[in-house]
Amino acid sequence: MSSKHSHTAISGAGLLIALGIIYGDIGTSPLYVMSSILKSGHTPGLIDEALVLGGISCVIWTLTLQTTVKYVLLTLNADNNGEGGIFSLYALVRRRGAWLSAVAIIGGAALLADGVITPPISVASAVEGLRAIYPTIPTVPIVIGIIAGLFLLQSFGTQIVGKAFGPIMLLWFTMLGVLGAVWIAHNPTILRAINPYYAYQLLVNYPGGFWLLGSVFLCTTGAEALYSDLGHCGKGNIRISWAFVKTTLLLNYLGQGAWLLAHKGQMIGEQNPFYALMPSWFLLFGIGLATVAAVIASQALITGSFTLVAEAIRLNMWPKVRLNYPTDVKGQLYVPSMNRLLLIGCIGVVLFFRESSNMEAAYGLAITLTMLMTTVLLTVWLRKIKRVALPLVALFVAVYGLIEGSFMVANLIKFPHGGWVSLAIGSALMSVMYVWLRAFYIKRRLTDFVKMEPYIEPLKQLSNDESISKYATHLVFLTSAERASEIEQKIIYSIFQKRPKRADIYWFIHVDTTDEPYTMEYKVTELAPDDVFRINFKLGFRVQQRINLFFRKVVEDLVRNKEVDITSRYASLSKQHVTGDFRFVVLEKYLSIENDFPTIEKLVMQAYFYIKQFISGEAQYFGLDTSSVKMEKVPMVIAPVREVALTRVK
Repeated sequence: MSSKHSHTAISGAGLLIALGIIYGDIGTSPLYVMSSILKSGHTPGLIDEALVLGGISCVIWTLTLQTTVKYVLLTLNADNNGEGGIFSLYALVRRRGAWLSAVAIIGGAALLADGVITPPISVASAVEGLRAIYPTIPTVPIVIGIIAGLFLLQSFGTQIVGKAFGPIMLLWFTMLGVLGAVWIAHNPTILRAINPYYAYQLLVNYPGGFWLLGSVFLCTTGAEALYSDLGHCGKGNIRISWAFVKTTLLLNYLGQGAWLLAHKGQMIGEQNPFYALMPSWFLLFGIGLATVAAVIASQALITGSFTLVAEAIRLNMWPKVRLNYPTDVKGQLYVPSMNRLLLIGCIGVVLFFRESSNMEAAYGLAITLTMLMTTVLLTVWLRKIKRVALPLVALFVAVYGLIEGSFMVANLIKFPHGGWVSLAIGSALMSVMYVWLRAFYIKRRLTDFVKMEPYIEPLKQLSNDESISKYATHLVFLTSAERASEIEQKIIYSIFQKRPKRADIYWFIHVDTTDEPYTMEYKVTELAPDDVFRINFKLGFRVQQRINLFFRKVVEDLVRNKEVDITSRYASLSKQHVTGDFRFVVLEKYLSIENDFPTIEKLVMQAYFYIKQFISGEAQYFGLDTSSVKMEKVPMVIAPVREVALTRVK
């Protein structure tokens, strides 16, 4: 099967997994969208015909223009070898301008921040629905318990989660459609809301109608997560399943509108129009299913966050944390450190806001920022990569600039009421990404590479110098030098000066991450027969970095081909044909006191090294056997202080 075909392939299992892990967020929006619109009306809680028809019309056309046209039809085409998300889109266009990195950082951080808000509001709104049966039930401990359980599930992989959640979400969406269709049949006049004229009337003529967009926007908050989860299911499965999901959502929104029109002029009070669609005998089951579905809603943002972090690492925008691949299914991954961060953040949000109604103010503001940034990157992709005609690109910018700009302005009224929380979380994540990317460029600028050729003979002489005790039989260094003819000055310093490291064979390993997801290739360069070798690994961005295992496999192939002899060269051990020991040396840079950084770069590097002490080192990221790894600290000096005011006295 071709790579392209695998991205668009459709299967029953893929459709079911898509329902389980992608649509939770957008699929549970009928729980609170209409309730939020009514409570934000000119007379809060009053069922007004213009408000109902206009609100439903806005929802219909938001789902059509924003979710269907922009994301499902357009943005899913901008995949990076089957992977989606704002960082994947940035990877496609980053060569078109350095300023695009800022756009990607803002958008990615805002989406990760939204991942901290979504699980608490989804789970809290679900658990609070149980108050209809148990009015005094304590919700906060239950919400925290459910969230903790959900995050524990992640280590089993989204395939397990998707298979478990898929059938439940299929039942959920079927219920949405049936409940809505029944009420539309009772009051078909609600179908007038399909006419965009009612949306226009609400925004232009209804008092404060424009600000209702903050509530309308809640119907499409899951669209960005849908794009981020592209790698988990493929665009073919997403597009087919979205046709079903959108149909059931629209039926339910129209059904809620039909019920509201049947009660126009009344006050809604504490009643939720979503539950009002259910007959009394069905209510208990409906609340239970809604509770489970709202818990599942958290999954889309969690899996999307894992994908984003994996992409950010590849783009040098995030620390090289450990990535796990729990299943063999394409695109399925688990990031333990991000799982812990999200869990801590979610519990903090629950304890801070306590009620889902308080969380609504923090919800939506960050994601509008992500959508705007995606629009910017998509514009560059359409024009520079796909060569779409300028008038069509201008039309795209005008339409979505207006739509998302309006949503952003309307959401700004949430800032003092809790919106600042999501922006504060986003700002902290942006700071980490900025520091990591800037530090990467600073380190690259400071890394001195030297030609390998002048050191080949000294390495051979050192290897044969019996006056120096042997450091290891096989000494392995990780090098960032892309050319086989070069090596870092720091590695040469470590071998010859830091402490002369005598070994029988020196190995230099370079890892190149490709844009293809599953590449696994290597090339061996013999720099000195039986003494110095360089191995270049080309690994796809979805391949787990298990360098220890890969290196041993390469050595086995070389031995089989009689290109190298790894038998120990100690006389006593050589007779027994004992394999020599392998030792990895990982050079870890530290910020030297003797440097003369510009102020901004000094602050960046201080922040970089401060963060670095809380994460695993490169040995863990590259999957090296820690029992055979030597971590060696080397100073990173940008420019030694040139003049020292010392005076010699007699």
